[in-house]
Amino acid sequence: MRLPALFSVPGDALAGTAATGAAPDTRTLLAIGSSLCLYEAGMALNDWADRDVDAVERPHRPLPSGRIRPTAALTAACALTGAGLALAAATGRPALTVAAPLAVTVWAYDLGLKHTPAGPVAMGAARGLDLLLGAAATTGRTRRALPSAALLGTHTLAVTAVSRQEARGGSPLAPMGALATTALLTRLLTRRSAGLLTGRRQTPVHGPTGPGAVRHPRQESAALLTATLAAAYAATTTRPYFHATLNPSPPLTQRAVGAGIRATIPFQAALAARSRGPATALLIAALAPFGARFARKVSVT
Repeated sequence: MRLPALFSVPGDALAGTAATGAAPDTRTLLAIGSSLCLYEAGMALNDWADRDVDAVERPHRPLPSGRIRPTAALTAACALTGAGLALAAATGRPALTVAAPLAVTVWAYDLGLKHTPAGPVAMGAARGLDLLLGAAATTGRTRRALPSAALLGTHTLAVTAVSRQEARGGSPLAPMGALATTALLTRLLTRRSAGLLTGRRQTPVHGPTGPGAVRHPRQESAALLTATLAAAYAATTTRPYFHATLNPSPPLTQRAVGAGIRATIPFQAALAARSRGPATALLIAALAPFGARFARKVSVT
């Protein structure tokens, strides 16, 4: 089930909620539960679908090593998918309308799309849909969350493209592309914050001494938090991607993939901060140490 990666999931729904301008509530918690179930369904289904390949490339994994029976993994995938859809349905029809195509995308990726050129696109779409699930569950609307979903999907696409060669190594093009994507996404995350942090004047206000222009402290705080979290995202991925570009060997590529997955958390937090949800952003960021701690015991990839 790859526990360390699980900590990258709640931020999807929380960032989606922040993008709508709403605060998390009990419906957001149900959306997080749905996301966790669908994510773990994908993990179990992935190992079931790849059991023959893993028997050659990764015989230590649970199924090829015999620790888990294939029927048990498939049963778990089915049960977790059903639970995820049920939790989404409990929040209302809008969330189920997003969760259903999310589940279809997860199964389509694991059973067929993973080894095709459409694989990274499908994985990126799944992450984007997961963010929209949080928005739909909390507010019943997704339109305002679409830009955040597109950015998160792009990050996931880049990580997935690198992961396709983590077992055997390969071309430096994938990690090089991921490195360029990191730079672009960091720029997009901080673009609206740059003016505030460099002293650009904001909306004029009128005080006792006459008209003037001031910067709003809340906007400055949000801009600073966004910039800090975006820097954390870039710092997490840049060095591993660069090393994998110089030497796309399996160990360095796996390290780059792990870094990309861990970077999902500060990326989600930056999205929430950019949407002026500082409390939600800090809540997401607080998940990062837990993921890092468990990653020392269980591989994230």
